[in-house]
Amino acid sequence: MSYAIIMRRIRILHSFSVIFLYWSASSSDSDPQYANIDERKRKRMLSNHESARRSRMMKKKRLQDLVQEVSALQKDNSQISERISVATQCYIEMQSANNVLRAQAMELTERLRSLNSVLQVVEEVGGYAVDIPKIPEPWQLPCPIQPIMASVDMFEYDG
Repeated sequence: MSYAIIMRRIRILHSFSVIFLYWSASSSDSDPQYANIDERKRKRMLSNHESARRSRMMKKKRLQDLVQEVSALQKDNSQISERISVATQCYIEMQSANNVLRAQAMELTERLRSLNSVLQVVEEVGGYAVDIPKIPEPWQLPCPIQPIMASVDMFEYDG
């Protein structure tokens, strides 16, 4: 038997014994003048005892509710942390892929410049009229305008 259970039983036994002793002492009085006062004291004591019990029960319920709320908030916090971790990982992967694409674009631009210089030599040496296109910067290439759509679903983690 745990210490808490034993202490609870002792408190209950003590409260009943106090009430019994008080009741038996007041009932043994033969003076009718004090009998009414003792009866009021006994009723008040019982009322106070019941009020204290209700107060303890309400306090216990509030504590249980707060413990449940803390647990739910900790669970929410861990889920949000996991989502942030997944979103951060996706961001790092996209940033890495973007860097690779930028490097490839720069490499292809350099190849085009090299090929254009070969075409210039062929034009100058061979006397051929060659149409040498101007090389645009990678970010100035014409491309269809597409709106970037973002939604909350992008960051939801299904795992």
